[in-house]
Amino acid sequence: MILHLYFARRFAMGLLLIATVLTALIVLVDLIDQTRRFSDLSVSFGQRLGLTFLNAPETINQILPLIMILGTVSLFISLAWSSELVVMRAAGRSAMRALVAPVTVALLLGLFATSTLGPLVAATSKRYATLSETYRSGGASALSISENGLWLRQGGAQGQTVIRASRSNADASVLYDVTFVAYAPQGGPVRRIEAASAALQPGGWSLRQAKVWPLTTGLNPEANAATHDILVVPSTLTLDRIRESLGTPANVSIWDMPQFITQLEQAGFSARRHHVWFQSELARPVFLMGMVLVAAAFTMRHTRFGGTGMAVLAAVLLGFGLYFIRSFAQILGENGQIPIMLAAWAPPVASILLALGLLLQAEDG
Repeated sequence: MILHLYFARRFAMGLLLIATVLTALIVLVDLIDQTRRFSDLSVSFGQRLGLTFLNAPETINQILPLIMILGTVSLFISLAWSSELVVMRAAGRSAMRALVAPVTVALLLGLFATSTLGPLVAATSKRYATLSETYRSGGASALSISENGLWLRQGGAQGQTVIRASRSNADASVLYDVTFVAYAPQGGPVRRIEAASAALQPGGWSLRQAKVWPLTTGLNPEANAATHDILVVPSTLTLDRIRESLGTPANVSIWDMPQFITQLEQAGFSARRHHVWFQSELARPVFLMGMVLVAAAFTMRHTRFGGTGMAVLAAVLLGFGLYFIRSFAQILGENGQIPIMLAAWAPPVASILLALGLLLQAEDG
């Protein structure tokens, strides 16, 4: 038990050190990128730094498998250099038992990443998107799904407009049973529009069978209402921006994802991408455990055998290869070419089985 705690502490400290170094590099590179992106706008250094810190958790969340591989490599190379692995095996302990502590730490870190880091990334990513859109165009656009339908918000120099629709087509380019409420820059409502449908076109919404009520103080809205067969409402929204707001599952907390999927399907959208992401998040602890086993399979060896550099390179390359296969399987699952459960769970399970095979062959072969 004491030996397991010792290995766990060494592994956790190595992970913390590697994560700290990579985080510093990520913040530095992203700060340069934010400066480049907003160089033509009046965005202060403090605002760019705030955007950088909001964007950093998402990148850290994505490189967790790399951190896990590098942490495992660092642990077992240090144990090999100090001959602790030799002493452990001379005491009658197998290499498989030495992996209990690192794999347990990986499992706990995976559970933390899924239950806590993921929701944190969802919150910071949404805040980052809102602030960057505000700095870029002066008004944020947003999309949300609720039990009452689909809600959009678009902004600009003329003020904000809130859009509600009962449902939409699959890519949100056409909204049905739609209501527009326009607000002046000072915040008061100035116009309400109801239409049978609204199609997003370059530069605006094309509304069919629309009725417009002015909400100016002193006017009777119903008496001054007007109907239009076709009415164009200017908009800064594009299909890509709507899809980006809607189609990024990482912007939704894993705890809210089942309800969000239900609401998404009720609004007429395909939720297959969100199903795949949800199952992939649940499988992430298993995948991180697989990364530990893969790295250990190449580096749990004494340095007198030589080839340490090639072993480290092979471990990193195999880890990247498994990460690519996992991402590719998710894309196939999102496109409906393979079942959702197979897309999410097959790569992590295959990673563990492959690593165990390599470890058993090295121990018994």
